[in-house]
Amino acid sequence: MNSAMYRFQPTYFLAASGLVLAEGYIGLFVHDAIVRPYVGDFLATLLLYCLIRSVVSISAGTAAAAALLISYAIEALQYFGLLARLGWQHNTVARLLLGSHFEWSDMLAYTLAAALLVVIEMTWPRRLDSTKTTSFWR
Repeated sequence: MNSAMYRFQPTYFLAASGLVLAEGYIGLFVHDAIVRPYVGDFLATLLLYCLIRSVVSISAGTAAAAALLISYAIEALQYFGLLARLGWQHNTVARLLLGSHFEWSDMLAYTLAAALLVVIEMTWPRRLDSTKTTSFWR
């Protein structure tokens, strides 16, 4: 990556900041069977996407794919018991950031979030950033 690939995008940064606040609230105060397990995971992929787009000048498609792959990787680490292997299974911050157990439904939530990102970025009348990309993937 060259230095031209790094550019601060305040719109995406503000969106990421709002998502961090929402995720923090959900993680700390919401203990239900719908919002915390499903909406929280859905928002996590949106958060990753916004973080990526806030500092790296890449296409929406590449950013969505990267956010999805990172989400999948974190879920895979849960499958292999990363927190227990590191002795962090009782660390509240680690459990909030990395999750504590694998769920196939989480994979679905991540995938749906990435699909929503694709739809939004392809159909939004005005791009959220100022890059002049000619297609979704470039």
